[in-house]
Amino acid sequence: MKIKLDTKVGELPRVGKILSKKLNKLGLFTVRDLLFYYPFRYQDFSTISHIADIQPNTQITIKGQINLIANKRIFRRKMYITECLITDDTGSMKAVWFNQPFITKMLKQGDTAYFSGKVELTAYGIQMVGPTYEKIKKEQTHTARIVPVYSVTENLTAKQIRYLIKLVLPLARDLPDWIPEKIIKHNKLINLAAAIREVHFPTNKNTLSQARHRLKFNELFLIQLNNQNIRHRLKQIKALPIKFNAELTKKFIASLPWPLTANQKEVGWDILKAISFDHPMNRLLEGDVGSGKTVVATLIMLNVVDNGFQAALMAPTEILAQQHFKTISTILEKFHISLALLTRTNKLLNNTSTTPKKITEAIRTGQAQIIIGTHALIQKKITFSRLGFIVIDEQHRFGVDQRKMLKQKSQEKKDNSQAIYPHLLSMTATPIPRSLALTLYGDLDLSIITQMPQGRKKIITKIVSPDKRQAAYDFIRNEIKKGRQAFVICPLIEESDKLGVRAVTVEYKKLSREIFPNLKVDLLHGKLKADKKESVMQKFTHHETNILVATSVVEVGIDVPNASVMMIEGAERFGLAQLHQFRGRVGRAKHQSYCFIFTDSESAKTLARLQALVTAKNGFELAEMDLEFRGPGEVFGLMQSGFPGLKIAKLTDVELIQQTKKAAEYIFANDANLTTYPQIRDKILKNNQNLHLE
Repeated sequence: MKIKLDTKVGELPRVGKILSKKLNKLGLFTVRDLLFYYPFRYQDFSTISHIADIQPNTQITIKGQINLIANKRIFRRKMYITECLITDDTGSMKAVWFNQPFITKMLKQGDTAYFSGKVELTAYGIQMVGPTYEKIKKEQTHTARIVPVYSVTENLTAKQIRYLIKLVLPLARDLPDWIPEKIIKHNKLINLAAAIREVHFPTNKNTLSQARHRLKFNELFLIQLNNQNIRHRLKQIKALPIKFNAELTKKFIASLPWPLTANQKEVGWDILKAISFDHPMNRLLEGDVGSGKTVVATLIMLNVVDNGFQAALMAPTEILAQQHFKTISTILEKFHISLALLTRTNKLLNNTSTTPKKITEAIRTGQAQIIIGTHALIQKKITFSRLGFIVIDEQHRFGVDQRKMLKQKSQEKKDNSQAIYPHLLSMTATPIPRSLALTLYGDLDLSIITQMPQGRKKIITKIVSPDKRQAAYDFIRNEIKKGRQAFVICPLIEESDKLGVRAVTVEYKKLSREIFPNLKVDLLHGKLKADKKESVMQKFTHHETNILVATSVVEVGIDVPNASVMMIEGAERFGLAQLHQFRGRVGRAKHQSYCFIFTDSESAKTLARLQALVTAKNGFELAEMDLEFRGPGEVFGLMQSGFPGLKIAKLTDVELIQQTKKAAEYIFANDANLTTYPQIRDKILKNNQNLHLE
């Protein structure tokens, strides 16, 4: 049988049904999948040592002859030991394997082989324990070279994967090299076939580096091409131009109880200019916790409504949607605009409860001018009158498909011709390093609010040792005496013996009964019914509760300016970005605020990560640290719907990101329709069959 790129792995030699299922479990279905299944690390067994020169506790490779090999059965320990005596020109040593009696069928006395592994010093002298072995042949696969190590699943070994990849590696020559020759030469890239061969079985460290560079370029270049393609498509789509009303905007700014920062005004003006065109704006507004993104979005929505269009704001949680409704209703109170709140449990029109039917009708007819809601906004029965502007808050919490559904609801036809799209503003309070934003959102224009509102004080953050816990409780008690309030955050709802971390229900009982029996302590977590959650938050907002014990449900959308203390239990269970969000629940007024971090972990790595929360000057600096500590996948949940996973590239490859961005811009500047780049066009279409205009 002739093996091709699309040949199923189950049809390869020595692959039966059982092995085929194991490979499928790793996402390996075809020969092509095997070629693009990259090693996650390498063992350098390329240097051959003499037995006389080896030192204990080192990883080495020796080439020797087998003088003796035999199995011993240890009945008392119910195990087999395979012992092998190896000699070379300089001496002899022993190799030992446990419970692998089949090795005596693979290796025989008199065979010459390579042995790679760790050397240990035992009571019986120097020996290798469980070394990788391979008989001498024209080209080694498992020893005497830089050896690839692959991620495996149960009862599947890296050795088996190495065998299969070595078997199909010649087919790398059949892979189409879809990157234009000019881009390859300009960026000094090796060809794709060579890169695939070298990434699996590198000749040396230099060729491995070149291979990884080429394959990283492929992944990042494809993302940037997708971004440029979306930008090009957006320019061809029509939108409703929003005219700027200078007098109304001045009146709005003057009505605010606080002055806008210069940064807020600058960002607001950039957005107002962007929505004045007849093609849709596609912008990400990034700002630290409490930097005032919502008021900027409200300023834009006011201008949208003034133009006779509707504006919609979609938030990921009911608490955040309610908070936005309350805030926006307050700051637009003098402008007589009809606001609606639509969540799973709340249907409000101008702060008055209404029925699902009435609010659906108000949105359909345009009576509701600004609509704020959760996923409820993308229900099939919800249709808009003239939706000209969409705000998606904490947008990374929504999948691409959910965002697409809202945009599709908003398309309207003009003169029975082309669909008219609304302008889109995505917002996030999770600071994203610029390198990450360039890759994730290269198709979006980027606006960043870096200044904090006037009068805000830096939150004092401390890691509190267990022996200072009582002092922290005393401090909270004193803050409450001054009229302030406090949050206590726990990682879990219910207690877990396995995890050994604090649960919110247990902590609530302890604080309310033992630590603060004379204070009003309340409990909030995700399993509470919606009306109970709302009641708890209302009490805390109106200062009827002194301390709120909660889970991560308060990560975003909670605005209680009177709260001045954030106490976080089991802090090692949260990411830095999440901890920063928790901390952002305090420090929202002129009061000095504090964040106390508690951890039971003694890990130096964990403590260093938490210390970054203390030392970072702002959320953006902290996000850079988090990217280094944990990697982009954890920081920002990259595997959301629609985002291609990175197998080998990292979002810390800043220089390469810039190179691929320039290369993609060059392609589209030369030929935006990709008629002269058919392979790139096919690659984009195959990678993203349903192009999402986000």
